[in-house]
Amino acid sequence: MGKDKIELTQTQHSIKKSHSLLKHIKKEWKLYTFLIIPIAYYIIFKYIPMAGNIIAFRKYKGGSNIFGTTWVGFRYFNQFLKDESFWKAFANTLRLSISYIAIRFPATLIFALLLNEMKNLKAKKFVQTVSYLPHFISLVVVCGMIKEIVGLTGPINSFISLLGGEKIAFISLPNWFSTIYITSGVWQALGWGTILYLTAMTSINMELYEAAAIDGAGKLKQALHITIPGIMPTIMTLLILDIGGIMTSTNMQKVLLLYNPLTQEKADIIGTYVYRMGIAGGNFSYATAVGLFEGIIGLILVTTANTLSKKFTESSLW
Repeated sequence: MGKDKIELTQTQHSIKKSHSLLKHIKKEWKLYTFLIIPIAYYIIFKYIPMAGNIIAFRKYKGGSNIFGTTWVGFRYFNQFLKDESFWKAFANTLRLSISYIAIRFPATLIFALLLNEMKNLKAKKFVQTVSYLPHFISLVVVCGMIKEIVGLTGPINSFISLLGGEKIAFISLPNWFSTIYITSGVWQALGWGTILYLTAMTSINMELYEAAAIDGAGKLKQALHITIPGIMPTIMTLLILDIGGIMTSTNMQKVLLLYNPLTQEKADIIGTYVYRMGIAGGNFSYATAVGLFEGIIGLILVTTANTLSKKFTESSLW
């Protein structure tokens, strides 16, 4: 009897919430109309295309009906799981993504903390503007700049020659690919990644800093005991999203623009593997199967990260 009363109360509460939401929508309908375009975008370009994943289980040929082709089950999954090249690409993807996140994530947080401590507003705005610019530069231009900088006639090799050393073909050496990719990636994301942190920092009560300063706490202690705990929900949210995107955080377009046959051993990732084996080869079903597998791994990672975050920090996405 008591259980029925609780369920009835919960139902009534949810109904009241629904009514209040409808009233709010009716009252502020002009503002809600701005959601039409983004919602339509996600439905048309994100959700409807999910139906195309069916070709991972069918023998699909370009131009044919995705639902009318021969059903082959898990044939393509078995093929790529037995392919040694796939596992090399899988390992490269994990190595590049984890290394990139491990360097970029703390670097962005530290940079945000340093920006937050800048008292000269003009200098702060200048630093922010300069650090944001790389995010807006075309990827093609960025990769062209990288090739020029690390090329045999670039400034790095010119400096090496000036010191009496031999020039190094960085862009053609497999062991240098990760360094080039990660360093340039951090440079591109460093400034832009501070926006959410700086926004979260504005919500921290300034009286806490004043009290800490009176107690003799320096800037480092204030950052460790006030700022970081104050923005911990934001930190954990971004970390969960980064962990969930490990399989896709490696920029396939950038890798394609930077790598060559000499560096393929270390540079080939799942994205380039799909492009080479599936798209360029016309085997769309194979490419879809690999992409679906990649998505499942990402879902498992983000769910696990969210569960652990909720358990240990009480911050989570859901």
